[in-house]
Amino acid sequence: ELGQLYRREEVNPGAGCLPILVQIPVFFALYKVLYTTIEMRHQPFYGWIKDLSAPDPLTILTGFGFLPWHVPEFLAFFNIGLWPIIMGVTMYLQQKLNPQPTDPIQARVFQFLPILFTFMLAPFAAGLVIYWAWSNILSIAQQYYIMRRHGVPVGGGKVALPATAPAAPASEKKGGGNKGGKKS
Repeated sequence: ELGQLYRREEVNPGAGCLPILVQIPVFFALYKVLYTTIEMRHQPFYGWIKDLSAPDPLTILTGFGFLPWHVPEFLAFFNIGLWPIIMGVTMYLQQKLNPQPTDPIQARVFQFLPILFTFMLAPFAAGLVIYWAWSNILSIAQQYYIMRRHGVPVGGGKVALPATAPAAPASEKKGGGNKGGKKS
C-alpha cells in the first residue's frame, strides 16, 4: 500500500538518504582533519573552545566551567559538554519538524536518537560537534522556511497522508458478505 502511494505521488523513498550521503564523507573528513592536523591543535576558536580538536571543556560534571576539578575516569560517560547538549537539543527540534513515523517502534527509536547521539558525540572533537549542531540549526531553519512557505503547520509532528476513500468493511471484501449483489 505504501509502495503504491509512492508510485502514485511519484516519490522516491531513497531520495531522503541523499543529503546524509553527502554529509557522511564531510563528517568523516572533518573528524580526520581535526584529529590529525597538527596546526589546528590548541588553536583558539571562540568563547570557551580553545582547541577544536579536543572535546568541549565545559561539561556538566565541571559545572560548565565553574568547578575546577578533573573528572574521574569512571564518570567520563556522564561528562557531557555544552556543545553536545546543544547538538542533542537541535537534533530533537529538527525531528519535531518532521512527520512522526507510523511505525510505533520506529517512532520510539527516533525519540531516543538525540539522547544517544548526545552521549555518543560528547568525547568527540569540539569542532565536529559544532559542525553537527550548526548543520542541525540550518536544517531546522530550512525546514521551517519551506513549511511556512507552503502553508504546512509547523511542528505538528503528525503524518500527513493524502485523503483517500475509506476502507471497505470486511463484509464487502472478497469472499465475504452478501452473495446476491443486494446490500442490506
